[in-house]
Amino acid sequence: MTSSDQRDTATRDELLRLARKQGIPGRSRMTRAQLAAELAERDGPAARPDADQQAPDQPAPEQKAPDQQTDGQPTAGQRPHGRAIASRVEAFRRMAEARAAGEMVLIPRMLTGNDRRVHVRQTVREDHEMRIAGHAIEAQEKFDKLAGSVYHFFRGTNLLFYRDLVGEDARLPTVLALGDVHPGNFGVMPSADNVPIFGVNDFDDAYYAPFTWDLKRGAVGFVLAAGEKGGHGPDKQRAITRRFLTGYVEGMASYAADATEDSEQLRLDNAPPLIAELIAGALETTRSEWLAGLLDETRGGFRTNDEVVPVSSRRAEFQDVVERFVEGNQVPVPERAGRMRVKDVAERKSAGTASLGLPRFFVLIEGPRADGTDDLLLEFKQARRSALSGLVPPSEYQMDGMADRIRHAQRVHLVNGDVFYGSVDIDGRSFMVRERAPFRDSISLGKLSRREWKEYAEICGRVLAHTHAMSDDSGNVDYDVEPAILEAIGSRELFVDDVLRFAEEAAARVRQDHEYFVADHALGAFRNVDVVYR
Repeated sequence: MTSSDQRDTATRDELLRLARKQGIPGRSRMTRAQLAAELAERDGPAARPDADQQAPDQPAPEQKAPDQQTDGQPTAGQRPHGRAIASRVEAFRRMAEARAAGEMVLIPRMLTGNDRRVHVRQTVREDHEMRIAGHAIEAQEKFDKLAGSVYHFFRGTNLLFYRDLVGEDARLPTVLALGDVHPGNFGVMPSADNVPIFGVNDFDDAYYAPFTWDLKRGAVGFVLAAGEKGGHGPDKQRAITRRFLTGYVEGMASYAADATEDSEQLRLDNAPPLIAELIAGALETTRSEWLAGLLDETRGGFRTNDEVVPVSSRRAEFQDVVERFVEGNQVPVPERAGRMRVKDVAERKSAGTASLGLPRFFVLIEGPRADGTDDLLLEFKQARRSALSGLVPPSEYQMDGMADRIRHAQRVHLVNGDVFYGSVDIDGRSFMVRERAPFRDSISLGKLSRREWKEYAEICGRVLAHTHAMSDDSGNVDYDVEPAILEAIGSRELFVDDVLRFAEEAAARVRQDHEYFVADHALGAFRNVDVVYR
């Protein structure tokens, strides 16, 4: 039983831990006082964890709870033969605190030569600890994919990037950062009204952090993508990336002036021509046509192929999962979802870049017609800890872990986004849930002209400004974000130039890291994890 004294003295992290155990909906967005009140009403277990319990982001060094066995931010785990898996999580947490406090700290991006190569190897191993230790075939497929492309390597090694930023920009305004900004993480997706909207579309690494963390990663992403996908040289890469940054600054200035962020959506009727064309193209395929490519000839279940493997025997299990998901996330089930009856279940293979190799399921929900022409498709993807966890400067803005954090970010970042975006536990592991729609699409970077690259970069910069501006409207930030960011930016020309120089240096580092990775991968470096022998 939770006593009043225990609730009064517990930290927010400790209350969040208890709220998660009790399945309290909306806990990620609650203040400490709201959590304490909700727990008091439920009169749950003691609010102060035992001495050997840890806060959500601080698992015990010799064990992992099932929902902490993720690759997004590694923790020291136990190998079957008894040796602990090596982890530098706590070392980096201390480094973030020291650097944020103004101490002079050696950070990984200062390393060169063999020291840097070993750091890259260790970080990639840590980041994929679960997948490597489990001998997942898709883990090696992911490493093959990363070896073949600098841009994919950048996308698939988020932890490596953010360890180079450890504790950086502590004095700057905090926002709910997307955590993995690059040109491929913007796209078309369903809104709450089941119409296509354009915006940020990947919240797996979202975390409260200085606003510059998203800008720096996004700028590096545009430099690398413009070079590899667009075939542009250094001068054009710089011009394209500059448009991304100026789009952000101008967008933030606009939201500071007119405060329209809490109602703004990019739809077919109001999007810039480049995005309107993307949305219109996504609408060309009907739901029935789209489903025909996924379902068998009877439209009674999934069709087997290299990417989708039916596991129909798990229908009853997932019916329970879906019902728990709807109740726990307070999903306003639309009429088009019928009775939320699970029609079939399949494992999704070879999907994504960063999440490749993590468990993922497709769940087919029978539509009102019950003829396979209007069914819904929900995706359940195992959540990872954010790559930013333990690396951002310490702040009062905390987030619950795993899929609850991802759900919180989606609801903050998108105005009236997908109603099915949420979280649920399956077999003790945290999964995020979203609807897969026939009009979910993203821009083809390889087909953009130089002019379109600049237009797209500017649009993405403004969209990112919109997500940051929402941090105080529906997020946990308790001050006016937009004027604070503009004040912190100061001279816009100097600010943009600073981030551009950072991006070019970081892009060169990514290219060198990729060479190290390719050489190590060829030597079998990522078939085993590092373990502690003494």
